[in-house]
Amino acid sequence: MTDLVIHAGDFTFDAKFEADAPNTVAAFRAAMPFVSQIVHVRWSGEGVWIPLGEHDFGVGYENHTCYPAPGQIILYPGSISETEILLAYGGVNFASEVGQLAGNHFITLTSGLENLATLGRATLWKGAHDIRFELK
Repeated sequence: MTDLVIHAGDFTFDAKFEADAPNTVAAFRAAMPFVSQIVHVRWSGEGVWIPLGEHDFGVGYENHTCYPAPGQIILYPGSISETEILLAYGGVNFASEVGQLAGNHFITLTSGLENLATLGRATLWKGAHDIRFELK
């Protein structure tokens, strides 16, 4: 099942919302289409992220993990570190300058996984890339 389409850099991915994170999904859906830029993570490993500063989605922890798998997208709702969205393209141990974090797994890519590493490396070596989340 495809709920949304994500355009990131030169790639397009189909994705689904995770039923185990209903509050996060509802808050994010209300913000769509969501347009930003991704940059490479600093501490977490093989991932790209959208730093959101003090943005408050109004959600707490649900379906949270420190170790998202490639193709999983998590939202850190903020508190001890800034609010952010992270897309794992390889091994991730989610952390920040203040230490270990956990984010709400609320989206999973359903197509285009073969392009994730290319997107991640391009973001690492070439800098920020545009990203757009839109409902299908």
